[in-house]
Amino acid sequence: MRFHWSLPGSGVANRRRGADPRNEVNPVADLDGQRDFCRRADELGIDSLLLPIGFQRADGCVLAAAFGLVTKRVNFMPASRAAVISPTHFVQQINTVSAFTNGRVEVNVVSGQGSAELRYYGDFSTHDERYQRTDEFWTICHALWRREFPVDFAGEFISVEGARVNQAFVSPDRHRPYIYIGGSSEQAQQLAIKHADCQLRLIEPPEEFAPKLEPALAGGIEVGVTCNLVVMPTHEEAVDHVYRLAENAGEAGKAAVADWRRMTSESVGFESIYRMAEDRSPWLTPYLFCGLVPYMGPQSISLVGSPDEIVDAIFEYRRIGVTQFMFQGRPDFPMLEMFGSAVLPKIREREAAEPLVATGDLVHEGR
Repeated sequence: MRFHWSLPGSGVANRRRGADPRNEVNPVADLDGQRDFCRRADELGIDSLLLPIGFQRADGCVLAAAFGLVTKRVNFMPASRAAVISPTHFVQQINTVSAFTNGRVEVNVVSGQGSAELRYYGDFSTHDERYQRTDEFWTICHALWRREFPVDFAGEFISVEGARVNQAFVSPDRHRPYIYIGGSSEQAQQLAIKHADCQLRLIEPPEEFAPKLEPALAGGIEVGVTCNLVVMPTHEEAVDHVYRLAENAGEAGKAAVADWRRMTSESVGFESIYRMAEDRSPWLTPYLFCGLVPYMGPQSISLVGSPDEIVDAIFEYRRIGVTQFMFQGRPDFPMLEMFGSAVLPKIREREAAEPLVATGDLVHEGR
């Protein structure tokens, strides 16, 4: 299994209660702290660090190059949107980062979430149009990585003529980056099967989740989950921590989430988590908690427990075919430290004792 962490944005710890935190984040306020976070993730055995995209974030490719130079083994995963950049320029960027990091760059593909922020970048397309644009974008990227020059493509949203890039992707064993496509809609799943190595979905209870994963697994790609992680030395401490997070967020947090929900109402995955939090008990399973969702949004659905309980929960998802996990923490550094030192070694030991039966080659280098 592979384990990833979403790199926290600078300034998050200093949010003022009652304000919209996205508008207040200074993405370069604490680059030294982010660098130290990357170094510690590298030391602890985290596989990759997600560099999210958004108006409140620093540029992910720039961060991947900068932090790649001060780490040794961890991969960096800048998020991308097809409407923000041309596919040819994007391949140039990723290939350049690969040259600095010896291939330690992966890509997280984001097709939407909502229309409001995309208009900041000049993208006025609908939900379905964004998926079609993303399909065209990645068709061109793959042709460039296969070096099928000159690349000619005439799509409804993107066209290139005679495209080529001189800088090849640098890696010991790949001709292109490992690609993750996020989303829980049917369009996202089909896009992932066509273009990606892994589909990332918001976490759900295992028994309900399993049937939703079958098309992707049958299509020969991996499936990963994204969630918040609350791991403490004891079960009681973890439960206390998660309830204190909700209490500290308070009504100001609920107001910010309500605004964010309106802005991202087109997201199938987000809406399903909101409804789950509204209609069901906050404890969806003994370890899966959705009680933070009204205060911190859908990505705060959380795995909660002691180190041994988190290990058991992760293996429950492994049982249904989940092989990758994208975590964030609140606060991130202590949760990263606890996961890397108290959970991950137990997972690796148990993996050795319970090997996963291979079902085929999941890496689609030919795309």
